[in-house]
Parts: sequence; C-alpha cells; structure tokens
Amino acid sequence: MGKGVKRKLKKGDITVVDKKIAKQSILGTSLGNAMEWFDFGIYSYLAVTIGKVFFPEVDPSAQVIYAFATFAVAFIARPIGGIVFGILGDRLGRKKVLAITLIMMAIATLALGLIPGYSSIGIAAPILLLVARLVQGFSTGGEYAGAMTFIAESTPDKKRSVMSSVLEVGTLAGYIAGSGLVTLLTFILGSETMLEWGWRIPFFIAAPLGLIGLYFRSHLEETPAFKAMEEEKEESKNKSSLKEIFINHWRALLICVGVVLFYNTIVYMVLTYMPSYLSEQLGYGETKGLLLILIVMVIMIPFVIGMGYLGDRIGRNKILISALILTIILSIPAFMLAGNSNGINAFWGVLILGCLLTAFQGTLPATLPSLFFTNVRYGSLALTYNVSTSIFGGTTPLIVAWLVKETNNNMIPAYYLMAVCIIGIIVVAFFVKETAGRSLRGSLPVVEEPAEVEEVLKNPEEALWWEEEVPDHAPKQVKSIIK
Repeated sequence: MGKGVKRKLKKGDITVVDKKIAKQSILGTSLGNAMEWFDFGIYSYLAVTIGKVFFPEVDPSAQVIYAFATFAVAFIARPIGGIVFGILGDRLGRKKVLAITLIMMAIATLALGLIPGYSSIGIAAPILLLVARLVQGFSTGGEYAGAMTFIAESTPDKKRSVMSSVLEVGTLAGYIAGSGLVTLLTFILGSETMLEWGWRIPFFIAAPLGLIGLYFRSHLEETPAFKAMEEEKEESKNKSSLKEIFINHWRALLICVGVVLFYNTIVYMVLTYMPSYLSEQLGYGETKGLLLILIVMVIMIPFVIGMGYLGDRIGRNKILISALILTIILSIPAFMLAGNSNGINAFWGVLILGCLLTAFQGTLPATLPSLFFTNVRYGSLALTYNVSTSIFGGTTPLIVAWLVKETNNNMIPAYYLMAVCIIGIIVVAFFVKETAGRSLRGSLPVVEEPAEVEEVLKNPEEALWWEEEVPDHAPKQVKSIIK
C-alpha cells in the first residue's frame, strides 16, 4: 500500500472541464436513461392490463403478480448484461457501449408492442413477452452503470453530485413521459379499448425515442478519465476482467451491493409498485392512482437537483444517513396516509415517500462510481449494481405484492422499507467513505475553472486522498499517478 503522497502535483495533472462538453455528456447520457425509464414507466403502469392480456386464465387477483413476475424474471439477464457490457466499457470505452445498449433497448421495447395476446397465440404470448423482457434486461445491465460512470468521469469534482443528479432527472422525466402517456391514453380510450389494443401504442412510440437518444450519444466525447487511462496503459496488460474484479476489488463490490440493495428497493417500491398498490390493493381507480403518482414525480424533479447540490456542499453521506433514518420513521405514517380513502391524504403519503427517494437519487449516482478505480469502474459497477438490483430491487414489486396478498396486510410495504433502510444505515455509516468534492479513485483532480487549479495544488494530500488505498497489484496507469 502507498504511504504518503509520493509525487507533487503539477498544473498539467489537473483537468479543467470544458463546460460545453460536460453539459453535452450529461444531456446525452440522461436521455438514454430517460429512454430506459420510459419503458419501465409504460410496463409498470400497464401491469394490470398486461396481466389481463397475457395471463387471462389466471385468477384475476393473481394476474398483476404474474405480470410483475415477468418484470422480475427479466432481471436475471441484467447481471449477465452488466458483466458483458461492463467489461467492454472498461476495455473499449464508455461511449461505444452506451450506444449499443440504447439500440438493443429500443428494439426490445418495440417488440413488446408487437406481441399478440394470449387469446391469439396461447402460451406463446407470455413466452414471447418474457423473451422481449430478457433482451431489455440484458441491455439495461450495461445502461445505468455506464451512464453513472460516464457522467461521474465527465464532471468536476466539486459539482459531481448536482451534475450526476441530472441522470435521475432523466429517470423521472422518462418515467413521467411513459406513465403520463399511459394515463392519458387510459383517460381518452377507456379501460376496454386499452385492453383490446391501446396498450400497444406506448411501446411503438419508444422506438423513435431510442433513435433520438442514439443521435445525442453518437456525438459525445469519451470521458477524460478513460482517455487518460488509455494514454498510459500497456496494450497487453491491466485489462479489466472478472478475475481482477473479484480478486482485487471484492470489498468495494460488497459495499456497492449493500448500497444498491436499499436504493433500488426504495426506487422500485415507489415508482414501480405504488401504481398497482393504489389501484389493486387500495381500490383507487386506475386513472386516479396513476395520476396521483405522476404529479408526485413532477414535484420530485427539483428536489433531486436540490439534494445533489446539497450533497456537494455538506457531504453525500450525511444526506444518505439522514434520509434512511427519516424513511424508517415515516414509512408507516406515509402508507397509512396512502391507504386513506381521502385522495388528499393519499397524495401526501405518496409525496412523503417520493421526497425521501429524492435524497438517494440526488447523491448515489455520484457515490457509487466513486467506490471503484478507473480501470475497473464500469465493469465492477455494472456487475454489482445489476446483481443487487436483480436480487433485491427488481423483485420488490413481486415479493411485496405476494406478501400483501398472503397476509392481507396493506402495511407490509412499510415494514419492508424499514428493514432495508436499517441495512442501509449500517452500510453507509461504516463502509462508505465520504468523497464529495474529491477526485474519483484512481483519477487526478478535475475542476471547472482554471482559477481552481492553484487551490488544488496547495493540498496534494487531499487531491490524492485515495493514494493510501492503492494496492500492490494496482495497474500501471494508477500507480503512475502517485509515483
């Protein structure tokens, strides 16, 4: 392990970000993420309808569970996609891989809208639905981790949280567009027409949106951190591989799994499960329940950016732990309000959960990439993010829906959230190092203005904070920074 700063920083070591390029990187990457969540928004808001179209012979009370089961099974492909695209992203570059994942996602989503229902082709219908969802899951495996990596490596250290939070604004915007479209079509066409053919329309719209996102991504520049690594690494050595990731970075992998566990459980609880919870368990009309969640998501957008800004100012870990504690305290009151027959009270219950979620959305897209060194960042993040998401996040709607049905207790979702937040507090408090305002592991400082360079040069120990963590097996491009 390194001991003390071994090299004095020079001006040329510090990257001054081109603001225009940074903004383009954020926009192009966020559009792709919006596309992913446009698909998720469509599927989750059509869960009840999809259950009726593809599983008509199943008991009506269990149809939504079958629809969510199809949603959850697709998460099996996410870790596989994460491994494939993550390793490629560390070897070939972030930009190329993000273009591939977006194309696959658009094609799979279009295919979902073309599949005949059970009444037309029988058991082949749910099988084809599953295949399309598996392709979506495979491509998504490389999408979000790549997007986080790309933005984290393209933004200045002191503004990484607020700029990375735009990725989650893309999440909400895509989800709002997808769910809003379903809500509008349900209102205009009515439930019967939506069941007959109207449910296909949102999936058809997704394909051209994918092309728009691809256009923006094709004009992005590769990240400064990856370009710097490419300039110094030897062609035959230090390539990212599963062996290196598991053997040399196992501790960071476990920490990332723990963080993603509570993060995505909350995400999928609020954004994916709540629409069907309101309509199926609490008796809200489909349109009313969908519209309520839609309004909450619109309100969440400025809060996400605000949390990102605050994370850069006071530290991301403080916000994370505070939000986890508040979620434990407020989960039961929030679900009690949501279960109230009064629409206003239900709105406040969902809004409480949504605002708590923004604390995680505004900080974790910057925290997660900081757990890994540059040469394995994409692969490690894609692997752990997707394994944890598949096991804990993607299964949340299915498990909670089943538990509510079996226990006949509508407070099960609140208890579930409280349990994962207790785990989250332990992980963040004891294992996640505060990195707000600091460079990424294995990378030299990145600033926004030339005037900031001198300030960084005065504190080389702070600039190379991760130097003590560099192991003997670290690749040449990492060791060269501190020697």
